[in-house]
Amino acid sequence: MPVTTDPAGAATAVAAPADRRTRSWLVVAVLVLGLALGVGAGLLIPRFTHPGDDSVEAGFLRDMSTHHAQAVEMSMLAHANSTNPRIVTLAGDIALTQHGQIGYMQAWLRDWGLSPTSSQEPMAWMPGSAGSVVNGLMPGMATPAQLAELRKATGNDLDVQFLTLMRAHHLGGIHMAQEIIQLSDDKDVTWLAQTMVSGQQSELGLIDSLLQQLQPK
Repeated sequence: MPVTTDPAGAATAVAAPADRRTRSWLVVAVLVLGLALGVGAGLLIPRFTHPGDDSVEAGFLRDMSTHHAQAVEMSMLAHANSTNPRIVTLAGDIALTQHGQIGYMQAWLRDWGLSPTSSQEPMAWMPGSAGSVVNGLMPGMATPAQLAELRKATGNDLDVQFLTLMRAHHLGGIHMAQEIIQLSDDKDVTWLAQTMVSGQQSELGLIDSLLQQLQPK
């Protein structure tokens, strides 16, 4: 091992390890700070990127929650009062599915820090929706008079009324869901909307088949 008699060289040799240790601690500090900032950004960025109060996603979730709530109401009436096992099963399936989807939609609005309701008019989130809301009702929704008739109906009349109203309801809901799929880039919202489209299109086939069997020839 070479030995130096130069005081300056000796000082440099002693200082070098210390400098390296200092630099190492600085590197570690920078890495730790960078990691902390990265974690902080990871926690904060999702909040910044959540859909806002006037976003198409928030509008869709609010409107579809209301739309679904009526479907659940009609389905529970048919499930409780129909004597046709196929109607009872279909109504139960629709009520459970759409009630579950309302849960998703309301949870997302909560997570985004948004109100479940808005002062905006129904369908305001959808471009070109003027005229699609009639007397405050979104596409496919039953009127108060139709709901009153459904509550009083019995037997085959109940089944046909329920199927007819639900058919229109599904068509309106599918239209809304297809629109948000085109308008949104939120993967959760578009996934749920696609689930609605697939499920309700399948149910429409069954509804049409049942109507053909039950309606007077």
